[in-house]
Amino acid sequence: MAARINKPRPLAKFPGSLVLLGAGKMGQAMLEGWLARGLAPKKIIVLEPQPGKAVKALARRGLKLNPKHPTQASATVIAVKPQSAAEALPALRGYAGKTTLAVSIMAGRTLSFLQESLPSGAAIVRAMPNTPAAIGRGITVATPNAYVSPRQRKQASELLAAIGSVEWVRDEALMDAVTAVSGSGPAYVFLLAEAMAQAGIAAGLPAELAARLARETVAGSGELLHRSDLDAATLRENVTSPGGTTAAALTVLVGSGGFDELLTQAIAAATRRSRELAG
Repeated sequence: MAARINKPRPLAKFPGSLVLLGAGKMGQAMLEGWLARGLAPKKIIVLEPQPGKAVKALARRGLKLNPKHPTQASATVIAVKPQSAAEALPALRGYAGKTTLAVSIMAGRTLSFLQESLPSGAAIVRAMPNTPAAIGRGITVATPNAYVSPRQRKQASELLAAIGSVEWVRDEALMDAVTAVSGSGPAYVFLLAEAMAQAGIAAGLPAELAARLARETVAGSGELLHRSDLDAATLRENVTSPGGTTAAALTVLVGSGGFDELLTQAIAAATRRSRELAG
């Protein structure tokens, strides 16, 4: 796996035009990230049948919204829901040529599916971001097809880095496990906060205080993990005094039938489901 990209280069010198197919939550997060990194609105084409106020406002600044006359773009980013792919992808005709890079963030849609829907020999990157992309703190894992050049891979990295860190894998089969760990992962963290709050209430805390303690503890711990050079195991050990309260709790959470075993089972179930959905 390649090194993480933490400091994306500005996009002010992006060559040609960039097409965004789908301006839902993830599409808008990417759009905001590109603009924040200097990509001029006039270089962006958005294809979205129901554009929101933010996209319409950008259209008044030069962004092209659903133009009638397509021209070949340097890159296209496919951000529609996977179940809408078959009816949405034809909109790229006229924009996607043989030299156009296509980046898809549709969950479960394989490189094979995309290759059947795009021009023959198209350079395609399949990517899996997660919801913290909404605040620029996501992580995306990407895999290329055989037609992606080193230059296009770098270009894809720069586009994806607008919403957070980027990792690459060569084996597309790993994308199912990626989906299970990072794609679905935010739900596991939110469940942890939810369960901690409920447990706090059961221990006698007022509901509002329990919810706030759980939220801030999960958020703060995540930020500490993000900033620290220490791994998660070491940070956990640093909180755990022998014979103390944390050790008592971890005795329940760790071991046979505990948190780590349950999470392993949960990620295995999500991986299997991802494979089923991909066909």
